[in-house]
Amino acid sequence: MTEPIDVALIGGGIMSATLGTMLQQLEPTWTIRIYERLSDVALESSNPWNNAGTGHAALCELNYTPERPDGTIDIANAVKINEQFQVSRQFWSFLVSEGVLPEPTAFLSATPHMSMVWGEANVEYLRKRYEALKDHPLFAGMEFSDDAAVIRSWAPLVIPGRAKSQPIAATRMAAGTDVDFGALTRALVDGLVANGASLHLEHRVTGIRRTKDGLWKLSMRHEVGATPVEVTARFVFVGAGGHALPLLQKSGIPEIRGFGGFPVSGQWLRSDNPEVVAKHNAKIYGKASVGAPPMSVPHLDTRVVDGTPSLLFGPYAGFTPKFLKTGSWWDLFGSIRWHNIVPMIQVGLRNFDLVTYLVGELLATRSKKLDALREFYPEADGDDWYQLTAGQRVQIIKNVPGKGGTLQFGTEVVAAADGSIAGLLGASPGASTAPSIMLDLIERCFADRVEGWRPRLQAMVPSYGRAVSDDPAFADEVLSSTAAALAISR
Repeated sequence: MTEPIDVALIGGGIMSATLGTMLQQLEPTWTIRIYERLSDVALESSNPWNNAGTGHAALCELNYTPERPDGTIDIANAVKINEQFQVSRQFWSFLVSEGVLPEPTAFLSATPHMSMVWGEANVEYLRKRYEALKDHPLFAGMEFSDDAAVIRSWAPLVIPGRAKSQPIAATRMAAGTDVDFGALTRALVDGLVANGASLHLEHRVTGIRRTKDGLWKLSMRHEVGATPVEVTARFVFVGAGGHALPLLQKSGIPEIRGFGGFPVSGQWLRSDNPEVVAKHNAKIYGKASVGAPPMSVPHLDTRVVDGTPSLLFGPYAGFTPKFLKTGSWWDLFGSIRWHNIVPMIQVGLRNFDLVTYLVGELLATRSKKLDALREFYPEADGDDWYQLTAGQRVQIIKNVPGKGGTLQFGTEVVAAADGSIAGLLGASPGASTAPSIMLDLIERCFADRVEGWRPRLQAMVPSYGRAVSDDPAFADEVLSSTAAALAISR
């Protein structure tokens, strides 16, 4: 019998690449194999042209700072997500220092993060958000202005053509970044392979079952020649994006019962016109439409992919039953089980505003999409912009005791009780917080080893076991050291 491998990673995206890299640092002798169904890694959600956000740090995303009924601003989720992004910065800094990652300019660019709103009520909301965040150690340096001239100096495209009587306001964090998660994923996988892991492209996992001795047998089809392949593993991670749900269902673990998925697709408008691109260096987020999912918050983004800047606007949400951009039209229907059909129906009935929003987006003409762009960039020329299909996201449907079927916007690790198999469901903030998510997974799945690994974990992430913002001096130290290591603004 062939000796079982130690770690099987299903999916060649940022999650598998991050977890594999961490485990290789912790246990260099372990055998690690990555199985990807497509012809290369990072072609689905980790591809920068598919990502709704590249560098989520809650610096500008207004959906992370809701207004409470009493008018105050709840910053708890923004602080949590920024803490997670600081873990990412620390981990990437460590890998750069170890030579696992290349020069950070290969995947990271300094790009200010801005929020921009218009209308008196929205301006007042943004002012209160700024006041709630500006003195927090993780948001130090945030600027606010309701002066059109100042905002124009930050983002030259957004003011010309706008009515002078329109109330407008913006915040700016100069220390924001743009992350090319495609380049980062490829670099991480290259590092894994260089240190002994193996990458198996065009391998589609068709079955996952537990063996009598507690291991996991993966059945696969090599797409070249349709050759069947089987491998046995001690630990399996399902990092297959939207396809993680059906694969975990195949495993038969009871922990996946009650979970369903709601797929949301999308489209972008993209401009590569050098004259337009040169006038905008920022990620500007606005306020979401009523009923819009978080991945559909409108934003005008600078994207730097393979060293070349472009602008993206959107995303415009849509719907297909596919769980992956390259998935099957039967994905949604194939995921329905006796244990999740009631929660899925309940979510459909309770989220009629979301359904209405998606129908409106599906029916939107190009002219209407350009009108949405011109709310951010009033003088936009439609000839400068062309349409792209964004990545597919599968939002979590979960059966919550006492509430029934609930639609969740976020990510969730689902793991077997013995920690031998785990997968990641959900979407935003996703890639930007991958190291934090994978540390949580490691604590759950390798609980008996964590104490012995602690010194190495703290070498990889100096703040491991504590919050960066617990101590302003410590926050300043972490932000300054990672900024220097990654060659970005403090």
